Amino acid sequence: MTNKEYQQYVERKKPKPTYFKNTLSAFIVGGLICLLGQIIRNFLFRFGLDEKTVSTATSILLIFLGSFLTGLGIYDKIGKVGGAGAAVPITGFANSIVSPAMEFKREGFIFGVAARMFSIAGPVLVYGISSSIIVGILYLLLTRGG
Repeated sequence: MTNKEYQQYVERKKPKPTYFKNTLSAFIVGGLICLLGQIIRNFLFRFGLDEKTVSTATSILLIFLGSFLTGLGIYDKIGKVGGAGAAVPITGFANSIVSPAMEFKREGFIFGVAARMFSIAGPVLVYGISSSIIVGILYLLLTRGG
């Protein structure tokens, strides 16, 4: 088999990308998570709570649900179907914190759960907070001068 024939063989056997299906799945799953958040907001507004309290409670409930479903092993299945649609919302952030902790729970609460909890989300927090500080300082310097 020549090099050219081998390349043609590889091209025939290589799985075709499913961009449209993946995009549609991410859109649907992400939309359903956002719909759930809106249902929670509307439910909480019925109790006469103010906007700030409703926003905080909605975030807390979504984080709890993401963590709880991760603990049950359900969120990983949702993530396989939804891809970025499950990873981007706040529930995906909760999943990124709980997943490593669940994986290393057999090593104990200190050296397993606590040590591994932020192994995935930690860099996101560090760079997110650091970049927000830099942007805040730049904003302060640029608006004070003008």
